[in-house]
Amino acid sequence: MKGSLQFIGNATTLIRYNGFTLLTDPNFLHRGQRAYLGYGLSSRRLTDPALEIEDLPPLDAVVLSHLHGDHWDRVARRGLDRDTPIITTTTAARKLRWWGFRSSVGLEEWQQHKLRGPGGTVVITALPARHAPGAAEALLPPVIGTMLEFCNRDERVELRLHISGDTLLDRRLDAIPRRFPEIDLALVHLGGTKLGTLVVTMDGEQGASWVDVINPKTVVPVHYDDYTVFSSSLDDFRRQIEQVGLADRVVYLKRGETRELAPHRLIRH
Repeated sequence: MKGSLQFIGNATTLIRYNGFTLLTDPNFLHRGQRAYLGYGLSSRRLTDPALEIEDLPPLDAVVLSHLHGDHWDRVARRGLDRDTPIITTTTAARKLRWWGFRSSVGLEEWQQHKLRGPGGTVVITALPARHAPGAAEALLPPVIGTMLEFCNRDERVELRLHISGDTLLDRRLDAIPRRFPEIDLALVHLGGTKLGTLVVTMDGEQGASWVDVINPKTVVPVHYDDYTVFSSSLDDFRRQIEQVGLADRVVYLKRGETRELAPHRLIRH
């Protein structure tokens, strides 16, 4: 098997391809525990992760969209190897280095970081994202989307995987498909997250529009039912994606489920 994608829960996935093992947005709190979101806000987890942090394989890197309690929690801070590279925003990287994660790498939009392995490389590009509307964006941690380009020894891209990060649909995202017109697989963060009355992640309707804009060959929805702050269910997204005629692009993974990754595709079982 060339590689695999495993959905652990919330926005946490384990991506293995061409000898690399990457973890996204590590969240290992259990049902009933609270994620702390700043400004005295918190949210109770409604599910358990499919894996415990101690069950993870050795990691080549963590890809972290932003520093929020449901994406980087106290379990991750306590349990991850502090020498693991964490690819994230510049703001998050500064704080993580202060906490002892010395190999944290902060990227501005469109900046890249390359990991090298015996079978090739993976190029990680930071992409635009907008975590809140208008001036409220300044109240939340900076966030990035990411593009992971897995290349063979000849530097040819075999698999291009996009992670939306916590974002709303925004015109700045239009630049992503212009820069990357061929996206094999995308992980889209949904949930219609509400902080008070403020909606700060895509609901089902925005998520369907996002798929239309970004135009990936295959989409896996994540980040939709694990916390009390989510207001838009996976069924909302399913209905909207069917209405816009893109249902054939979506693969729904249950927590703990693994799908095979092959060059330029996610295997549909």
